[in-house]
Amino acid sequence: MKIYGNRQLKTLPGQTIRPTSSLVREAVFNIWQGSITNCRWLDLCAGNGSMGAEALCRGASLVVGIEKWVKACAVIQQNWEQVSQPQQEFRVMRGNVVSQLKFLAGQQFDRIYFDPPYASKLYQPVLEAIAHYQLLDTMGELGVEHKPNKWTSPPCPTLEICRQKVYGNTALTFYRIESSLNEGFSPK
Repeated sequence: MKIYGNRQLKTLPGQTIRPTSSLVREAVFNIWQGSITNCRWLDLCAGNGSMGAEALCRGASLVVGIEKWVKACAVIQQNWEQVSQPQQEFRVMRGNVVSQLKFLAGQQFDRIYFDPPYASKLYQPVLEAIAHYQLLDTMGELGVEHKPNKWTSPPCPTLEICRQKVYGNTALTFYRIESSLNEGFSPK
């Protein structure tokens, strides 16, 4: 698997991990272009770490990944070590994504990418945890990867959909903090 700058990443054999396709990965970074340099990136259900690696290659200052499979965590660590620069920070957390999010309470991220197994029941609890722990910066965005059909956006009182895109068998729904919660907010 190759990412930005023609860098080769390690992958895991078999069907256990489904890395984000190059088409979808490129689309996400085109949508978020101009906002990755110096951003704080959270990669949920990180797989082989390709999204976080891409963020590091494009200048993210901090990348945190959560993945439950121990073998995948080792691959993510190797991939991120390979592409990161000395001024960049990264951390790989192993465990259930919902349980691990509580350990990030008090931190905020400019970009969050969430790519769970499509048939999982993780969508609602993860969105609720992101909102509960206030992990998304007020000017940030959350991208959720899912199947385009038979998927309904789970309700979350503090997040609103800002765009949706479909790329073949993959769909992306992007969220931001609800506009009414940002009223009166002026960026620094």
